[in-house]
Amino acid sequence: MYTPPDFKIDDLDTLNAFMRQHSFATIVSHDGKVPQATHMPVLLNPTQGSHGCLLSHMARANPQWRHFSNSEVLVIFTGPHAYISPAWYVTEPAVPTWNYTAVHAYGIPRIVTDHDRFVQMLHDLVEFYETGRPNRWHGLMSAEFRDGLMKGIVGIEIEITRLEGKFKLSQNRPQDAPSVIAMLEDSMDQTDRDTAKMMKERL
Repeated sequence: MYTPPDFKIDDLDTLNAFMRQHSFATIVSHDGKVPQATHMPVLLNPTQGSHGCLLSHMARANPQWRHFSNSEVLVIFTGPHAYISPAWYVTEPAVPTWNYTAVHAYGIPRIVTDHDRFVQMLHDLVEFYETGRPNRWHGLMSAEFRDGLMKGIVGIEIEITRLEGKFKLSQNRPQDAPSVIAMLEDSMDQTDRDTAKMMKERL
């Protein structure tokens, strides 16, 4: 990912927090002929491996997992983003741009073949997304029903080999950032307001 120094994020705690907060990710691979991509929830286990490990599953009918080999895949996590108008700047000259946040994680995927390990992965996913919800679902079902459903999916582990973080949030225009934040905060769009919040946190 092209990342000028002003926008580079390499603090592991920041990257981990971002991947857990924005965990609906895109797994990109290549089958030797064309790129393949699947959008899915991806859970980070920061204690597994030297850089953490990503856990997920996809439909067995999805051909992408059959093309996984000993080559890296790219997992893309994206967060708040917003169009930035030069009309909001106090300095000139200026042109339109886009503020955005993204983390790229690379690793070699492994198919989870151990049944108990796969069951634990699915339990961890449920706990991550259900914890703290009112009237939460506890995942209670018979082992027979669960195992029947598991036949239709494939568990995946991706031990992270490298991480890239980019938060492009007007760091290169500090004199203009306050007015950009004000305009985004005044927007009717929730994503604009979320971008303003991240700008405040980073600047």
